[in-house]
Amino acid sequence: MSFIMRLTLALFIFFIVEFYFYKRFKNSFITIFPNFNKTTLKKTIRLIIIFTNLYPVILVIYFIYLMISDASRMSAIENPFFDWLLVYPFWASVLIIVQSIVFLLPIDLVRLITFPLYKNFRESVKRKISIITLMIISASFVYVPLRIAYDYNYVSTRVTTLEIDNLPEDLIGFKIAFIADTQADWYTDETRLNNYIEKVNDANPDLVLIAGDIITSTPRYIQPGADAFKSLSAEYGVFTCVGDHDNWAYRDDHPRSLREISAALNAAGVEMVDNDKRIIQVGSSTIKIAFATFTYSRRVEPAKLELLANENHKYDISIFLTHQPNESLISFADQLGYDLFLAGHTHGGQLTILFPFIELTPTLMETKYVKGDFYLNDMMVIVNRGLGMSVAPIRYNSTPEVTIIVLRKKE
Repeated sequence: MSFIMRLTLALFIFFIVEFYFYKRFKNSFITIFPNFNKTTLKKTIRLIIIFTNLYPVILVIYFIYLMISDASRMSAIENPFFDWLLVYPFWASVLIIVQSIVFLLPIDLVRLITFPLYKNFRESVKRKISIITLMIISASFVYVPLRIAYDYNYVSTRVTTLEIDNLPEDLIGFKIAFIADTQADWYTDETRLNNYIEKVNDANPDLVLIAGDIITSTPRYIQPGADAFKSLSAEYGVFTCVGDHDNWAYRDDHPRSLREISAALNAAGVEMVDNDKRIIQVGSSTIKIAFATFTYSRRVEPAKLELLANENHKYDISIFLTHQPNESLISFADQLGYDLFLAGHTHGGQLTILFPFIELTPTLMETKYVKGDFYLNDMMVIVNRGLGMSVAPIRYNSTPEVTIIVLRKKE
């Protein structure tokens, strides 16, 4: 399916959802406030719809213009006035609508199924459901913007423990700071990056590992993205694998993107490792780290994975670091005898809709390993929520994260 078709389908689905939401809101409002001027209400809703949908309309027009013009590449519209007037209102409205609908739809389904049971009291039931509807929409209207602001400005530090049989004394209490997806761009600026790195340094880690995606796109963010790591401090070094976006500084020249990002990182004291391994000597103990490049642009071959895993048993701990938490890759790493599998990429779901007993996110269509800790036999899997953002310039119910992994001896 072409990009145009996918975009058209996505917009069509959204407009249907939007129509349902505003229809439910209008009907509920009129039920509770029957004396309110209906014409005024309709005009207000119409203006809100027009205003919040200006952003996707402008993007579609812009994209069509680029297709028919001589422009070789689409560049983002980077303007604070444009962001606050159109971009943020659109994404906030999308989340308010979707967050409300996941509760409104089940209510409507139950009402439809049970109609024969309450048809003699339908006006009373209708009023109660209208009150619940307005309460849900009001709660979403308050919660969504507050949560977006919180997830943009706050970084959480999550401490987890990796227990290893017969762990040498040299490695007991050893701390690994694991981060991902810093994605320097217009929205993840120097302030956000520095705040993230400060959180890492506050933990005083012995080793720092990064799951790629140093920038989002365009070469002008390579230097700022790399410079943010200059203040990182770790006795046993700072290393990163290759991420998806690290290939896309120059969309039509992936090797150049990697060369320039790798050089900028190296100058900042960070080594980008592409399908290779590094051995960290800690006293008389050793930590083996395999860096596997698994991205949309390039995927490591099974033969290379087997070569990277050669003699895993010789090392006190063997770590597998990659960008995407692909399920088949995780299973293969387990078979190869790794103790720890590290990945990022998911942004912890980035846009996660709250619902009882489950968190709904589009990321689940790609992987079940969205965020946190998992176990596959004797291998621990950690997926870091990262810092940056893709597609939507916001996070929702996905607070940026620094993961601190403390090594312990299994009792």
